[in-house]
Amino acid sequence: MKDIYFDHAATTPVHPQVLEEMNPFFQNAFGNPSSVHRFGREVKTAIDSARDAIALSLHTTSNQIIFTSGGTEADNMVLFGIALANRDRGNHIITSSIEHHAVLHSCEYLEKMGFEVTYLPVDQTGKVSIEDVLRALKDSTILISVMYGNNEVGTIQPINEIGMIAREAGVYFHTDAVQAYGVLELNLSELPVDLLSLSSHKINGPKGVGALFMSKGVKANPHLLGGSQEKKRRGGTENVPGIVGFGKAAKLMVNTLEERRQKYFEMREAMLSIWRDSGIEFTINGHPTDFLPHILNVSFLGIDTEVMLMNMDIEGIFCSSGSACTAGSLEPSHVLVAMNIEQERIHSAVRFSFGLYNDVDQAIYVANKVVEVVRRLS
Repeated sequence: MKDIYFDHAATTPVHPQVLEEMNPFFQNAFGNPSSVHRFGREVKTAIDSARDAIALSLHTTSNQIIFTSGGTEADNMVLFGIALANRDRGNHIITSSIEHHAVLHSCEYLEKMGFEVTYLPVDQTGKVSIEDVLRALKDSTILISVMYGNNEVGTIQPINEIGMIAREAGVYFHTDAVQAYGVLELNLSELPVDLLSLSSHKINGPKGVGALFMSKGVKANPHLLGGSQEKKRRGGTENVPGIVGFGKAAKLMVNTLEERRQKYFEMREAMLSIWRDSGIEFTINGHPTDFLPHILNVSFLGIDTEVMLMNMDIEGIFCSSGSACTAGSLEPSHVLVAMNIEQERIHSAVRFSFGLYNDVDQAIYVANKVVEVVRRLS
């Protein structure tokens, strides 16, 4: 079998229709969207169309979507924008210990600026406790930021419940939905969320573009100054081809969401069934029921993660140890460490993440190869 890519939580290939949609905006439709002439107006219309597509996929309105350079910038925009604009109200932020580093490193920087941050613990499934959220709230709390679904173990957080707590307390609530977008239905007409981060390259769109949903009335400072783009919320000439591609990817994603969700569940179960029947020793990392369907994090006890990944690579199977943003680091996963699981599980964990072009036959093939490798190395 040819090479199999099971690392879609890190990034996804650009869909051919997305690339086709983007191509004209590199050469023919090259105008600056801020220009008032026809070339500019043509490009601005394309940006507006992409904004509409992303808003529609979230069941919200277009004027609440801000384009960014990716999920990291969207997260940074929230943390710094909310903190600096609302310092007169308070200086306390609540987040979780398993957030993406785009949030965690921003919080660490804010602490150096005099802000107070509470890092909520998680249980051994990677889930935040509602009781801990309630206990962490203070009169000085201005923002709660908890990711929708974890990028390493796939655990889905109780976003609705946390959002309701934030609403009742008069606190802004942000969720990083970079991994959830594209595999879960996100309805912002119902979810009690004030801010939500997205990334294009996780849904078969181009890299270098993302978006932030910011509900009406949110008080936040822009973090990029120098232009009136994005209604003065994010200065700088827009990444037009990227935004156009993101819009197309969002349209394609919505049309295939349920079909892909079902396929990912089937792939997951096929792999687990083979491992159970084989008798190899393994443990699933994450929540048993509340998980993103495309992420399967498993520890093959007694087999070092790096050794397993090297052997998979030799077999033409590409998976990972967790977040692509920390690949190459000798430090253990901060997510698994925060889950307070055994060291053996932490150092033998492998993440398989599925995408558009994968299927059940590939899952079966990969699972059997894993069994061969585990038996050879045990």
